[in-house]
Amino acid sequence: MGGCFSKPKPVELKIEVVLPEKERGKEELSASGKGSPRAYQGNGTARHFHTEERLSTPHPYPSPQDCVEAAVCHVKDLENGQMREVELGWGKVLLVKDNGEFHALGHKCPHYGAPLVKGVLSRGRVRCPWHGACFNISTGDLEDFPGLDSLHKFQVKIEKEKVYVRASKQALQLQRRTKVMAKCISPSAGYSSSTNVLIVGAGAAGLVCAETLRQEGFSDRIVLCTLDRHLPYDRPKLSKSLDTQPEQLALRPKEFFRAYGIEVLTEAQVVTVDVRTKKVVFKDGFKLEYSKLLLAPGSSPKTLSCKGKEVENVFTIRTPEDANRVVRLARGRNVVVVGAGFLGMEVAAYLTEKAHSVSVVELEETPFRRFLGERVGRALMKMFENNRVKFYMQTEVSELRGQEGKLKEVVLKSSKVVRADVCVVGIVPATGFLRQSGIGLDSRGFIPVNKMMQTNVPGVFAAGDAVTFPLAWRNNRKVNIPHWQMAHAQGRVAAQNMLAQEAEMSTVPYLWTAMFGKSLRYAGYGEGFDDVIIQGDLEELKFVAFYTKGDEVIAVASMNYDPIVSKVAEVLASGRAIRKREVELFVLHSKTGDMSWLTGKGS
Repeated sequence: MGGCFSKPKPVELKIEVVLPEKERGKEELSASGKGSPRAYQGNGTARHFHTEERLSTPHPYPSPQDCVEAAVCHVKDLENGQMREVELGWGKVLLVKDNGEFHALGHKCPHYGAPLVKGVLSRGRVRCPWHGACFNISTGDLEDFPGLDSLHKFQVKIEKEKVYVRASKQALQLQRRTKVMAKCISPSAGYSSSTNVLIVGAGAAGLVCAETLRQEGFSDRIVLCTLDRHLPYDRPKLSKSLDTQPEQLALRPKEFFRAYGIEVLTEAQVVTVDVRTKKVVFKDGFKLEYSKLLLAPGSSPKTLSCKGKEVENVFTIRTPEDANRVVRLARGRNVVVVGAGFLGMEVAAYLTEKAHSVSVVELEETPFRRFLGERVGRALMKMFENNRVKFYMQTEVSELRGQEGKLKEVVLKSSKVVRADVCVVGIVPATGFLRQSGIGLDSRGFIPVNKMMQTNVPGVFAAGDAVTFPLAWRNNRKVNIPHWQMAHAQGRVAAQNMLAQEAEMSTVPYLWTAMFGKSLRYAGYGEGFDDVIIQGDLEELKFVAFYTKGDEVIAVASMNYDPIVSKVAEVLASGRAIRKREVELFVLHSKTGDMSWLTGKGS
């Protein structure tokens, strides 16, 4: 567990060498793993170095004092609102011209290495084309998620009509900057049975909450506890690449937690929360008192309520161990996936090359129907069928049949019997431990919170997959959005309100999925849409779909149509409504894919 130390170790930054972008849209960990960021391997282990160390001369990265400066363009080469990648010899820089001023920043999104020059510039920030993270062009600071790190900001000067950029060679190589953080100065850290902040759950919400507290100067004790045996990791990669090892998924190295005094208790299960005495009790009997509490427990395995549910080889993908075990057992065997949501479909896509057969069982008529509508759902279903996935729609599992205790067949309510050696099932909110606590839960087990991520109990906050919250730009409709980017944003808002900053959730939801090497992006919240307007070719999976309710666009989805989802997210984030008529005109006249109408002022 990371405690507080009188001489903290310097922060470690993991160097990631991102493979060159050969093809757009292959950035996720697809079945073949193409285009994903790789940690730089040296002697078989991921190489780290310390920012405070003087690096010896043979090392490929020189010391921070060693700067490079170059003229990169003429002042008239860029119009206002334009971005360009420029080369400094030691690496590229993103050059931005906004309101007559030039800014120079890191050119790759620190999240998964997307080229920001292909993103969207608006309102003094650049939004990533792949997953929607936003960076302030004046400071390089991360302003919206996903991801944890900011961009380096480089010096710009103009002499004789030429634009010069000066940068540290090390910063050019790193392509990421961790915000300045406070260290823990609490003398009792690591030993006493009380903490100022306790965070239950070490996913994106829990980690961002802890980091935000430190970024805001909070120097008291923070304890982060998790059921997992690992430090916080990139969970969305699990279902996209099931045989990834835990160390490849780590969001921060061990030294990071030690340096900033964020104590992590692994394999620590909270069994009860007493809000009256402000105490939590762990499964092993350990008790911990808190002043402020964040509940970010995420999800837990869903138990099938059918006959034979006790047979072996029925799994949920929650941890790297789960994912690795499923791949191992699925090789050359028959797999049944229950549920055609994002998780289920990603798992099915990944296993097609490994398993003998893959079948998907789903209650709806088409996959993603409530989310993406009938037409887009069918197009995706066809892509799966072309990859040998068999669908059993509008039915559910009625029995699991075993042989010598191990799964052999899945019986459906439609009476169909499907051969199965491995079955993958879904997840539900992991809030069972809160039932007697006095902390409010709704009928489905979610924790309702307000815009400040506060529960019904003062000093107790909740965030991530297990909450419902009011979505500001959908008339404060109470929603549950179990996606990575939302968890980051909610963790940040919870931390700000623990510090009485009165922050509110205002993020536009942005999510993505990757199947068979193809990426689908989505922004907004489309539940309750009454029409879908599609531009492009569904057959070719090169399209954008606008989801409307009445006269207004409430969500957008796209494949191979970047950066339109980031453009729409940016418009919605600015508070401007996109009218259905604007979209219809775009589809009618825009054979070129021109999107300038989106950045127009007013409707």
